[in-house]
Amino acid sequence: MSVQSAAADVDVDLRQLFASLARNWLRILVFVLVVTGLTFAFASLATRHYKAQTQVEIVPRESVYTRPAGNTDGDKPILDEQGVATQVQIISSNEILKQVAQKLGLSRLPEFDETINMSSLSRVLILLGLKNDPMDVPADERVLKKMGEKLNVYGVEKTRIIAIEFSSEDPKLAAAIPDAIAAAYIAGQGAAKRESNTAAADFLAPEIADLSKQVKDAEAKVAAYRGQSDLLIGGNNSVLATQQLAELSTELSRVRANRAAAEGTADSVRKALQNGGSLDSLPEVLSSDLIQRLRERQVELRANIADMSTTLLDNHPRIRAAKSQLADLDAQIRSEAQKVMRGLVMQADAAKARENQLVADVNTLKAASAQAGEQQVGLDALQRDAAAKRQQLELYLTNYREAASRQDRNYVPVDARIVSPALVPAEPYFPKVGPIIGAAAAASLLLAAVFTLLRELFSGRAMRPATGARFEPIDEVPMPPTVHQEPSARLEPPVASKPANRAAEAPLPETVMGPEMIAQPQPAVEAVSAAHAAPVAGAAPMAEAKPMAEAKPVAEAEPVTEIPRPRSVLGEIDIEKAAEKLIASGAARAIFVSPEGDEAAASAILVAREVSDAGLRVLLLDLTASGAASRPMLDSGLFPGITDLLASQAQFSDVIHADLYSDCHVIPVGTADPVRAMRAADRLPIIMQSLTTAYDLVVVECGPADAQGISRLGSDATEVFLSMLEPDDEVTRAAVKLIENGYPDLTLVTPLGHEPPGTPGQRSAA
Repeated sequence: MSVQSAAADVDVDLRQLFASLARNWLRILVFVLVVTGLTFAFASLATRHYKAQTQVEIVPRESVYTRPAGNTDGDKPILDEQGVATQVQIISSNEILKQVAQKLGLSRLPEFDETINMSSLSRVLILLGLKNDPMDVPADERVLKKMGEKLNVYGVEKTRIIAIEFSSEDPKLAAAIPDAIAAAYIAGQGAAKRESNTAAADFLAPEIADLSKQVKDAEAKVAAYRGQSDLLIGGNNSVLATQQLAELSTELSRVRANRAAAEGTADSVRKALQNGGSLDSLPEVLSSDLIQRLRERQVELRANIADMSTTLLDNHPRIRAAKSQLADLDAQIRSEAQKVMRGLVMQADAAKARENQLVADVNTLKAASAQAGEQQVGLDALQRDAAAKRQQLELYLTNYREAASRQDRNYVPVDARIVSPALVPAEPYFPKVGPIIGAAAAASLLLAAVFTLLRELFSGRAMRPATGARFEPIDEVPMPPTVHQEPSARLEPPVASKPANRAAEAPLPETVMGPEMIAQPQPAVEAVSAAHAAPVAGAAPMAEAKPMAEAKPVAEAEPVTEIPRPRSVLGEIDIEKAAEKLIASGAARAIFVSPEGDEAAASAILVAREVSDAGLRVLLLDLTASGAASRPMLDSGLFPGITDLLASQAQFSDVIHADLYSDCHVIPVGTADPVRAMRAADRLPIIMQSLTTAYDLVVVECGPADAQGISRLGSDATEVFLSMLEPDDEVTRAAVKLIENGYPDLTLVTPLGHEPPGTPGQRSAA
């Protein structure tokens, strides 16, 4: 992984970024004061400009009494948005501006013609060809150009009001010009209407004369055609032949209905007579008076026969005579019914004859009506032509009378009026000293702040690696034993189970002192000076910091045959002194070697947290085999770490995690295969360079490593510490070995004496 890609996995430290504003407050204040002063000088010396406004309303001026008859357009808006925009362009046209310039004599004012009172500098620039000669432009064009620059005409939103604004160095002129422009616009509109009215009257007069003659000729053609075609008009304003055809058709229908009724009745009587049926159900038979009287006599005879049957037998002469009379009555009734039938047949025959006559008459009138219809088409065409010409003549006559009356009275209302004339301005609109100075101060302050923030951001001092997920903190983490504790009571650091996919642990190589070094002199390690023990408020930049304490080798001792026994004190320093040494020296890297094993790794944890509490951005890199430095900070060994980064299985943002008990960040050992990760160990210098770019201090816990193992982790600003729990032979040999192999400034540090977790007033260390 390259340094550039590693540096990209960082976040912006907002606290450090905005703290740069407080550090550079004097520079920002000076810049703001200078810009504000220059702006005030410019605003005080600038030429004053005044602005005035005239408002023109676009509204119908036609009265209800003078409006043309039948015209209701005055109740509607006369202009839409596009119409108002058109009037705006007309007001700002060169024609109106030229009239105003000539009326007010603007060409004689230096404000509108730069050739008047031209400065010497302008003349020199013109001679050198650096400026165009205004004399090459006509005077009218120069004045119109200046007026266009100072004029602003616009339509007021959601109204039919047009605002005319003009700015000038003279307040009276600033008010006079927009009023003159509005007056010229209204006068121009009136002249245009008068011209249109005159043109309409001149056009209508000859047209009316021609139309009068055409109407007369058209009506004469209609009368002549009607007489030639014999198209007589009936009572309902239709052709006579057509009217007669309609009447005959109605009569024919009535006759056919009567004939059908008579034939039906005669047929029913015939069937009744032939079949011997009852005739009482036929209305025509019952309506006969004779048949009615015969029926009455028949009823009387039947009544008499019934009375006599009570006393006489059927063969009695009187009964037989009565029955004979009854039979005669039936014959007479049937005879009368036959007469009725013959009358109906004759009536049907008469209706049929009438029908035949009517059909013949209808056929004759059909031919006449068809011919009249063809002639009516031509007549209608002539009538339409005559009516259209007459209607047009009447319209022209009405318009001509209105145009002539307006022309004679010189009455042409303009659809515009001045609703707000311009007032002479008392105060200039430019320059506004207060707002200009305020805007300049705000802008300069903003620019200075942005410049300061960008400089801090690009310098890298405001960058920190992206934080990972944080877990819930625990109450207590085991610590190494203090000075007052017995070795038997020493707490063991928690060891989590290793991941299942880890093949084998690959600790950094450990150098063991051989027998050949027993006779070598043992240089002592110098303790940090007591003058360096005072707390430091903040760390200086890494590029400018210098070490404040260096390890000095003592004079050579006499050769001895064996290693001296460990002393109670080897010049070691405590956690606070080690943190103060790193802060004061401005070191970028701190390498911790722990020859006594995992318990001694507490020194790196405590120092990293102590420096982080001082306000620096600190990262702890755990290179131990068991994860002794990172597991107490994360409460787990299952996080991705340096082995995953070396094996290209994760990125910086994946392996950097937050300490549960401080603002320090940590990269654990990881979960990747250590053997595969060690194959890419050559990438460690690049990774260290990337981390140094993003953090103020990188603390590396190497475990029981030797000088060769930590060689690829160092740089120019690197401090090497040896963590010690007890001053035994193992610690002494490790210290001598590191000093002899190029680390003479080695510093011993011990976590003993640091308050354990849970002590009142202290924060947990690991």
